[in-house]
Amino acid sequence: MKVDLAETKKIIERYRSEKGALIPLLQDIQAVYGYVPAESIELISKELSIYPVKIYGILTFYTQFYLAPRGKHTIKACQGTACHVMGGKAILDHLSDKLGIDVDGITPDNMFSLERVACLGCCGMAPVIVIDGDFHGRCTIQKIDELLDNYRSGKAK
Repeated sequence: MKVDLAETKKIIERYRSEKGALIPLLQDIQAVYGYVPAESIELISKELSIYPVKIYGILTFYTQFYLAPRGKHTIKACQGTACHVMGGKAILDHLSDKLGIDVDGITPDNMFSLERVACLGCCGMAPVIVIDGDFHGRCTIQKIDELLDNYRSGKAK
């Protein structure tokens, strides 16, 4: 898929005169495309005289950045100790089966991406998942199915 770089060019111009603005620039690009396309990295490198390895170093160091397209909704399933003890692995396995994708996969309809995270910091609500920044605690298989149905039908954000 070819990426239209018009937005990347606008973002580069916005940050061109700011020193140390590579991370906000990359965040803005990701906000537009949902990830940071390789074509954008090449353009940033060329326009701002930054070696691509430096850009990739930042993109791979911070877990907030994605180098591949994501689904419309990102689901993060906590696998921290409390969530693990309370059935977090079964929740993750159910999500994987229900969506038909592995961890870090994207559904064929581009609706969902699935991630495993080490800890979301809300152990009292275990097991927990996050969908697009919304926390859902004390998850059960039934609750997961209802959440997925709501997102598929557009009832959820």
